[in-house]
Formats: sequence, structure tokens, C-alpha cells
Amino acid sequence: MSNALMTVKDLHSHYGMSHVLRGVSLEINSGETIALMGRNGMGKTTLIKCLMGLVPATSGDIIFREQDAKLLSTHLLAKAGIAYVPEGRGIFKNLSVKENLFLAARSGFEGRMDWTYDRVLDSFPRLKERLTHGGQQLSGGEQQMLSIGRALLTNPDLLILDEATEGLAPLIAQDIWNIIDVIKASGISTLIVDKNFKSLSKISNRCVVMVKGEIVFNDISSQLIARPEALKNWLGV
Repeated sequence: MSNALMTVKDLHSHYGMSHVLRGVSLEINSGETIALMGRNGMGKTTLIKCLMGLVPATSGDIIFREQDAKLLSTHLLAKAGIAYVPEGRGIFKNLSVKENLFLAARSGFEGRMDWTYDRVLDSFPRLKERLTHGGQQLSGGEQQMLSIGRALLTNPDLLILDEATEGLAPLIAQDIWNIIDVIKASGISTLIVDKNFKSLSKISNRCVVMVKGEIVFNDISSQLIARPEALKNWLGV
């Protein structure tokens, strides 16, 4: 029996005349952490936005927990158990940290409440110290923590992070990786895009590499590390 939480089959997507996704097929299993890698402009963010219903797929299938995800709005996908932390964070900057968190909180699939307000604050001590601060008063790293905290309070089965540590100072970025490690241990499936190959390959169960809208590699990170020429060609590392 398949352990797949989400199954993507032969997915295509276009921006005008540009064929951006070219037959992408991918399974995300329950409790699995997947690194989605590729140079800029290779289709990673388009794939993520297709999964969230933000960009239409031209053809192909997206199945989430045996439902046709292409028929669900972004709001219904979130209710079904998918949380999305976009590049740019997407918090309410005119609201306080506490208000941002309370607005997001809800039970997950079948009423699950693994992530509570207190658990999120215990996992993000910086946020606990800044509960009354407005979103616009937070640093970039703190805004990312708040965005992840909001996502966790929806008690998702699948968490999608686009550019998880983009633009963050190394120490703050390490805090984010530590948090992702906690999320992984909690059993949430995670799909992560980030430019930090070393950290991303270390934390993931599987690496998926995209080149020009196609998946060219889908295996454990050690298999990718063992191919230095491919690494250089595909990722520039």
C-alpha cells in the first residue's frame, strides 16, 4: 500500500507561451522531508504554486489524500492539511505577533491539535519575547519564524517552505534549520526550497532536482553528493 500523502503525475504548466513545467511527477510520503533544488528559473516556485492552486496546471494530476487537489481552492487546500510559507513570508505586518498566531490557529485533519499556541512559543523563544510587537517591527528572521509558527498552528500534514532562509544572517538561518529539524521530528511532511545545499541535503530524506521544468534527480542526498559533476551542472555547487 502506498504511503504517499501527495502524488503529482505528469504535471504541465505554462506562463503564456512559456512551457514552465514539463511533465513533473513526484510523490511526497507521510513524514518525509524533501529538498526541492535547482538553479533560479527552473520551475521550483511554479511547481509549489501549482500544488497550492496559485498557478493553474495545464494538464496532469495533483492528488492530496486521495482528493483531486486541482479542484480545490487555496483556502480549501489549507483546510485539507497543506500549509505554505511563501518567499516573502506573508505575515500580517499591521498586527502583533500574538494576533498573527491566534488568527492562524485551528485544528488539523480529524481534529488533530499537535501544535498549540504554547508549543509554538516554546519552539520560537524569540517570538515569545516579542508578542506585543507588530509584524513590521520584526527582523527578517523573526518574520520567517512567525510565518512558520503561523503555518504550524494550522496543524498541517504537509508544510511547504519556499526559500526557507533566503536573505537571513547565518546565525538566524541556523535557528530556522533547527526549527525545521523539530518539525521533521514531529512527523509533518515537508517540501523545502532553499539555496543552502549543505543544510538542505543534511536535513532532507530525499533530494529532488529540477532543470528547465523537469525533474532530473529524485533520490537520497548521498546519491546526489556522490555525483560532483552533476551537482556542478545542476546546482552550481
